[in-house]
Amino acid sequence: MPGAEAAGVPEMKSFDRFLRDARIAKARPFVRSGDTVLDIGCADGELFRKWHGHIGHGVGIEPTLDERVVTDDYELIPGRFPEQAPNESEFDVITMLAVLEHIPLDAQPRLADACFDVLKPGGRIVITVPSPRVDDILHLLIRLHLIAGMSAHEHYGFKPAHTLGVFAAPRFRVLKKARFQLGLNNLFVFEKTA
Repeated sequence: MPGAEAAGVPEMKSFDRFLRDARIAKARPFVRSGDTVLDIGCADGELFRKWHGHIGHGVGIEPTLDERVVTDDYELIPGRFPEQAPNESEFDVITMLAVLEHIPLDAQPRLADACFDVLKPGGRIVITVPSPRVDDILHLLIRLHLIAGMSAHEHYGFKPAHTLGVFAAPRFRVLKKARFQLGLNNLFVFEKTA
């Protein structure tokens, strides 16, 4: 299924793919060989295709998917996390790349609880979130037709530092916090402690 389009997922422009691929590459060092991965907001599952042969199995959840996609390496589930969380599954890693800023603040504690529930002890959460000033840049790039701007209307000026409060101690500890892409993007890696 490499390179296949998932039904319902909006088509990306070249610059969208460039940004997506940069986020996937930034997350990769925090995924060990053989890890099981849950990708929340997986789009068309490109993360799993890029990590083919490195991870064990992947499950992606994506609200824009029209139908379930199943391959030997991964499955993509239409819907939202945690409502469509796989039953009885535990994961080594959860990725949310450019996702948290789309989730309303009042829903984020429930998201953190659900992540805690499906992570194995010592499991990791890898998150990227843009800086608030990216919203203006996104709208300009959309007007110039350089990006598709998938779900840009859901951005609400999310502050990256808020991520630390969502995945807080004592259940999680911060392994890494860094800025990338000229400070326009932020990486957070958390580990489940309990």
